[in-house]
Amino acid sequence: MDHALERVTPLNFCEQAYLAANPDVAEAVRLGEQPSGRSHFDVFGISESHRMQDAKVAAQSWQERRKRIRSLLRTDMPFSDDGKFFDFLSPELRSQFNIYDSDLAGSNLYDRDALGMIERHPSGLILDCGAGSRPAIYENVINFDITNYPSTDVRGVGEVLPFKDASFDGILSLNVLEHVKDPFTAAKEILRVLKPGGDLVVVVPLTQPTHGYPHHYYNMTAEGILNLFGSSLNVVRVYVPESTTAIWSIYWIMSEWAEGLDEDSLREFKALTVEEILQGPPTLLNRSFVKQLSEKKNLDIASSTTVIAKRV
Repeated sequence: MDHALERVTPLNFCEQAYLAANPDVAEAVRLGEQPSGRSHFDVFGISESHRMQDAKVAAQSWQERRKRIRSLLRTDMPFSDDGKFFDFLSPELRSQFNIYDSDLAGSNLYDRDALGMIERHPSGLILDCGAGSRPAIYENVINFDITNYPSTDVRGVGEVLPFKDASFDGILSLNVLEHVKDPFTAAKEILRVLKPGGDLVVVVPLTQPTHGYPHHYYNMTAEGILNLFGSSLNVVRVYVPESTTAIWSIYWIMSEWAEGLDEDSLREFKALTVEEILQGPPTLLNRSFVKQLSEKKNLDIASSTTVIAKRV
């Protein structure tokens, strides 16, 4: 029988349909030579134009995915459903957590820790809590965000997750908690919807400049991250991956700094040596590349920030 076929893309990928259309891959998965059809597609299939999937099977899989998500949703919160995503971002939550629409978009690829969790639970469910705009859809990952990106499954806020207790086998919180107004409450919500013994990967910046949408509230030390979750975690490992070692912070801060300079000051800034820096900041305070920075740019890359206020 002839079937309507469509090209596989990261956003329309269907595990069942991909394996059905590619029996060689299905056999490799059965033998343990490939972790999943998705894993094969990410490495090989995405560049092989002959890889196709049955559009009817893909549509059925999409509906099954939505049914599965809906079964996890809380029944005590209002939401709307436009057939694409479930929207829990009510006007009240927008106001309470100061959420506003913006053209800014967050998008990052999964690293090996995130991919490892996803592949450990092929039949389970992973919550990408604050997913941003994902370039790919995984059948076992629910994308939750405050923005209705093309990849968003459920929209809401991290402090009031719209999922039932103990819904997920694993949760990803990747560069999100610095943008959350109340990270302590958000951490409690993560623990509430994570199954006992479930996996958790949390990434929060320490020395990155101000960035992101809609707000940037808190950078954190490792102790700070652990303090959010209290005694509820059995910590497997705390480390700094290669992609976030200190050299990235130095690069990011210097790039932001350079953006705030005119041509002459930028030329002087580029000629600055590490040896000059290590002589100490007091020797550099009167240089043009220090004095020229705007108040906004100083706030973005400051060593510390002072707030002076009166109680209402």
